Amino acid sequence: MSISYTYAKMFGGLLIILISLNALAQIQKKFKSKYDRDDLEMVPPAPDYAQMKYWIAHPEVEDMADEVPGRGELKEYQDSAEVDVFFIYPTIYTKKQDKEHPWFADVNDEKLNRDIATSTIKNQASVFNASAKVYAPLYRQAHIGVYYADNLPLKVEALEFAYTDVKRAFEYYLENWNNGRPIIIASHSQGTNHAVKLLREFFESRALMNQLVAAYIIGMPLDKGTFSYIPVCKDPTETGCWITWNTYARDYYPPQHDIWYEDALSINPLSWNTDTTYVSWGANRGGVLKNFKKIRPGLTDAQNKDGMLWVNKPRYFWKFLMNWKRYHIVDYNLFYMNIRENVAERVEAYLEENKED
Repeated sequence: MSISYTYAKMFGGLLIILISLNALAQIQKKFKSKYDRDDLEMVPPAPDYAQMKYWIAHPEVEDMADEVPGRGELKEYQDSAEVDVFFIYPTIYTKKQDKEHPWFADVNDEKLNRDIATSTIKNQASVFNASAKVYAPLYRQAHIGVYYADNLPLKVEALEFAYTDVKRAFEYYLENWNNGRPIIIASHSQGTNHAVKLLREFFESRALMNQLVAAYIIGMPLDKGTFSYIPVCKDPTETGCWITWNTYARDYYPPQHDIWYEDALSINPLSWNTDTTYVSWGANRGGVLKNFKKIRPGLTDAQNKDGMLWVNKPRYFWKFLMNWKRYHIVDYNLFYMNIRENVAERVEAYLEENKED
């Protein structure tokens, strides 16, 4: 299971700072890694998804999912969108663990919720707002320390608990807002752990599969057999399929690569296929970095390699100061415009395939 990094201060300084693996090893010591079942029972109050305040993004509310990069050339079209996206955000609960509930985020923590909104919702969920209404529930996410825990059964149980909120939110969405509309499932990192379970439970071999436009489940190593009945997307307009990648520096192999990535799938977001053909910077329609309003065409290249997505150092002014190995926190940002345009392509293909004569 991969580590999900903090987004909370992702763009707080002059440069985006990616925490190195060595630094993470030091941070690990600050987190409680041994825990028992009593710790898991210390949970914050459950969100009530009938209350709008427990949706960090919702098409009926003005929120960060409405944001668009650039200087006015892009628009959000949630009011007229014929498709919904259910977005599950990554781990943001990364700081000191609350003594009252060390392993699960409090959905009533206003500061944490602001961090969620201004990081992952703004920089990831917003990519879908040209083609879909954006729904993203707050949930009692597992603390990042759970990924370091050495007790596997309880580690799994902690993530299972976080998933129960995601499941309840999705059920509420289906019962109250979906009304048979097409659905995109999207996620990153810890959110992808939950999205996989959601897709298995609600879509595979079920009628809801007919409503699946595509699943963009990014930032976790997923092998080619993750699903029994949901196929891998093989081209830019295929629907009812799933997409994933994990971004690393070219020529870098992370620790335990042979365990986590031996059978992992990677789809290149510059070509939207699984082959290992190198795709140059010219195919990158634009990424976004610290200055969300600035779209940067040709920001990076991409190539699938041994279960990963390799990139050369992104092209922007401060790149000479970067020495990143893992680009996890910018899995979406580096390819923002390519993702945005691909969502539109898949939505158009889905609606054409399913239009009534």
